[in-house]
Amino acid sequence: MSTALETEEHQALRAAVAALGKRYGRDYMTTVIREGRHTDELWAEAAKLGYLGVNLPEEYGGGGGGMAELSIVLEELGAAGSPLLMMIVSPAICGTVIARFGTEEQKRTWLPGLADGSLTMAFGITEPDAGSNSHRITTTARRDGDDWVLTGRKVYVSGVDIADATLIVGRTEDARSGKLKPCLFIVPRDAPGFGRNQIDMELHAPEKQFELVLDAVRLPADALVGDEDAGLLQLFAGLNPERIMTAAFGIGMGRFALSKAVEYARTRQVWKAPIGAHQAIAHPLATAHIDLELSRLMMQKAARLYDEGDDIGAGEAANMAKYAAGEACVKAVDQAVHTLGGNGLTREYGLASLITASRVARIAPVSREMILNYVSHQSLGLPKSY
Repeated sequence: MSTALETEEHQALRAAVAALGKRYGRDYMTTVIREGRHTDELWAEAAKLGYLGVNLPEEYGGGGGGMAELSIVLEELGAAGSPLLMMIVSPAICGTVIARFGTEEQKRTWLPGLADGSLTMAFGITEPDAGSNSHRITTTARRDGDDWVLTGRKVYVSGVDIADATLIVGRTEDARSGKLKPCLFIVPRDAPGFGRNQIDMELHAPEKQFELVLDAVRLPADALVGDEDAGLLQLFAGLNPERIMTAAFGIGMGRFALSKAVEYARTRQVWKAPIGAHQAIAHPLATAHIDLELSRLMMQKAARLYDEGDDIGAGEAANMAKYAAGEACVKAVDQAVHTLGGNGLTREYGLASLITASRVARIAPVSREMILNYVSHQSLGLPKSY
């Protein structure tokens, strides 16, 4: 893939991460999934090389870069067939929120560990009855003396079993208006009343999905991240990186599937020429490549705007990048499987499991329909239907 628009440093990072990904690859990932393990070895090596914390501040052990660098890491690992989903959650969402809004003590406690991979954080926002509507979140936090008490439920929270803490989006009551406003809390995994149940998914991934129950979880005052009055700002500061990284996840997966299909089409011979010589095979693969390249351009735009501090501009671009990458990923995987015919559904070629996995980029962290709503209202100025 062309990388001419990137700096030399970015190109070097891309090449280095691609080499790391190649050493692990799809076989490593499928073995980890089959054995019910986690990607500990790859996570540890990526951390040691400085890739996991590349977006975090240098004074706390990070690389001092931003989402431009972190998205390169995830995309290249994905293109090698071994993406690390928890990168979206731990350094991108939680690390960013704490770096931007956390107290000095929270930064010292969490950022070095998130950067070197020794600490991991999960992120809980989605609720059973709220879905993509974060305004309907019912997990509430009330003050009790100096403490906070959290009560509520979350679903589809990735990696809670391996996370040292979960950044939970709750709502506190505004004393002046009586309205509920969003706030973020760090909940340690062993906090009393913090229960989890694994959700039985058809998705084959090392990272498991959980439903969380917060039954009057008592937290100290310093569990609140940032200013109680800046909840929405803090929340969206974490959601833009989430969308950028989900785009990277989708682009990487699409590139992996496409490379397998191209290799197959170039060598598979049924009649006189390889099947890749036929336009019915070649053109859809070319289209998939174009769509992935276009998605990456928008992802790069979103990352640059975010890293430059333009949260509003980044919000629009991050949503568009996530939408484009989700569509491109699903189409690339579908076309790759189709190119291989029956072989595309075998375990040997490793593409069939991506049919389910590719849908993630369309559904999470927000559905493509909600992104179309965002663009309709925010970009085009059309009235809301809800």
